[in-house]
Formats: sequence, structure tokens, C-alpha cells
Amino acid sequence: MQLAVIDSIAPHTRHNPYDSYAVLRAAGPFVPGPHETQLVTRHREAQAILQDPRWSHAEEPQLLHGDSDVELPGSFLWMEPPEHTRLRGLVSKAFTARTVHGLRERAERLVRELVTAALDRGELDLLDALAYPLPLTLVCELLGVPAEAHEHVRRISADIARGLDPDVLLTPAELAARSAAVNAFLEFFGDLTDQRRRVPADDLITALVRADDAGARLTRTELLGTLLILVVAGHETTVNLIGNGVLALIRNPEQFERLRASPGLAEAAVDEVLRYDAPVHLTTRTAHAEVTVGERTFAPGAAVIVLLGSANRDPDAFPEADAFDIARYTRGRRVERHLSFGLGLHYCLGAPLARLEMELVLRALAERVRTVTLLEEPPYKPNVVVRGMSRLLVNLEGL
Repeated sequence: MQLAVIDSIAPHTRHNPYDSYAVLRAAGPFVPGPHETQLVTRHREAQAILQDPRWSHAEEPQLLHGDSDVELPGSFLWMEPPEHTRLRGLVSKAFTARTVHGLRERAERLVRELVTAALDRGELDLLDALAYPLPLTLVCELLGVPAEAHEHVRRISADIARGLDPDVLLTPAELAARSAAVNAFLEFFGDLTDQRRRVPADDLITALVRADDAGARLTRTELLGTLLILVVAGHETTVNLIGNGVLALIRNPEQFERLRASPGLAEAAVDEVLRYDAPVHLTTRTAHAEVTVGERTFAPGAAVIVLLGSANRDPDAFPEADAFDIARYTRGRRVERHLSFGLGLHYCLGAPLARLEMELVLRALAERVRTVTLLEEPPYKPNVVVRGMSRLLVNLEGL
């Protein structure tokens, strides 16, 4: 079992941590993890913890980055009520469902342009050609980042995403890259925020600067922390979501044919991609009171690592859990919720935007692509938390 714990986070298993997850689930819903934590391996227990406010997310920086010499700016992601309630409420006033709905036309046009360019090339790295530019462009345009700075944001975002892994898994070079990336992020977005305070624009940064609730505005640190989460979580995770979805269709050609025959399945297929191969594989929680989950009682201060990727493949929750079924989440079917966006207080604020981007990509593939052929087994980044490929070489054949 200890070998399965190691293998579940080892670089050589990034292409397939699911076999190790199966071993851990068979050992029980809770398995001893590093630093006196418990790994939560099964869906029922993971769901119970994520939706219970007695479990806090605020201690994650200390759990994963306790010895770090760099501090990520404060964000509501790592806060609990009442601070979390105040900050999330202020951000929600700016990042609304209406805001995301307003992006649909722009997103459709961008997907159309990117897919057209990809089909013209034929052989390409789909991550560079589609998975990166779509969410990067949308989040940068939403925030008001100038076009010439998009690649700068991409580079610093990638180094911060790598740095979300536990410090013990990072090399000295990766730790140094994270520090440099955080400083570069704070400098760039600090300057951009100052500009918006002086000269407002029609963008999300201006809306966040102006966000107010009974005089409780975001402080500069809170604003920068929120921007960091919006950029990294709203960009890097969606890159992985798109890459994982395309790879699942390649490896399950009957599902791609099913999607081509019924492009309307794209919306349901998004949830199946999120369940089948989640872009984020773990999160942490710390008990703030004595709490019983299943047959286990945790004392205040007890910490757990929730293995989202394992819970989403739990056969007790999902029949044929290792099968990719794009119709699993179609309306009228009774199916458990996947946990890829979290639950409760910390449900992902950017979920509607990620869903929109993935749905449009799936529809475009269904309506315009005849075949997608894998040209090599894709290499994976070493990242454990935000898991994804470093390259996806394919050949696209249009209709």
C-alpha cells in the first residue's frame, strides 16, 4: 500500500495514476499519507468532507508549502467565513454568470479561428494550437491584459501552477522558478491594477477594483490574490481539461463517433471529461472541530488530502467507473456528481467559464473534424495537483 501512495504522486505515473488510486481505494476510504495526514480515496467520504463547513481549506499553504520562503498573496480560496464570505461575495459581484454568458460569442469566434488554423496545419501540438490559446486569450481579455503580454502571463502562470505541488516534490530550480513567477505576477498585475485605479476600463480588473459591499472593498493584497487564482486556476486547469478531453476521445473512438453523430452531447460530455480525467487531482482540508466521516472520527486539527482523481473513479459511486461515456451525465440519468469543481463553500467560481470553453471545443471537433490521430504517447508534466500533458501531437483531418 505504501508503494501505491508513492506511485500515486510519482512522476513516472503521471500518465496513469489511476491504477495506484485503485489500490488505495481497496485499502479503505482513508489511507495514511505524508505529514500525519490521511488520504481520502473514495467518493462518499470525499464528498462528505468537501461539503462540510467543519473542514477548512485555509491551512493548505502550511500543509503543502510550510517551509516555503515565498508567500502567495491572500485569496478567498484559502480562507473561511467570515473572510471567505466577504471576499467571495465581492468577487462574485464582478465575475457573474452574466459576465461569462457575455463571453460566449467571443469564445465561439475564437474556437472557430483556432480550429480552422489547426485543420490547415494538419499535424500539430494540440496544446499549443488550441488548449493554451483559448483559455489564455479569454481570461486575459476578460481581465484586460494587453495582447502583447499574453505570453508573459502564460509563462509565469505555468511556473506558479507547478509550484502548487507540495514543496517536498519540487526541485530547487522549480522552487526558485515559483518565487520568480510570483514576484513577476505581483509586479505585472500590481502595475495593471494601479493603472485601472487611475484610468478605469471595461474589464474585470476594473470591476474588482470597484467591487464594494457596505464599504468593504478588496485590499491590494486580496485583489492580487484573487487575480492569481483567476489566472492560474482559470487558465492552467482549462488547458488540462481540453487536452484530457481530446485525448479521451482519441482513445475511445466510438465515443468520438457518438459525439460526431450527436453534437448536442457536448454539454454532458464536459462533465464526463471532468470525472474521467480531472485537471486537478487533490485538495486538502483540516478539521476545525471533532467530526465523524463514515466510521472514522477526526480530532480538531486533523488534516486530510482528498484525492479527487481517485474519488471520481470510485466504482461504488460510478458504474463502470474506468469507462469513458460521454452520455453518462445526460439529463434524466441518475448519476453521482463528480468532485472536480469541489463542493460547498469552495466550489469553483470559474466553473461556468471552464464548462463553456470545453463545450465549444467539443462541438467544434464534432462538427468539423473527421479524425484525430495520436502521433506519439503524450509526455506529462510532473505536476501532481494540476495534472496535465506537456505536449499532445496529433494529426487532424477535417470533413
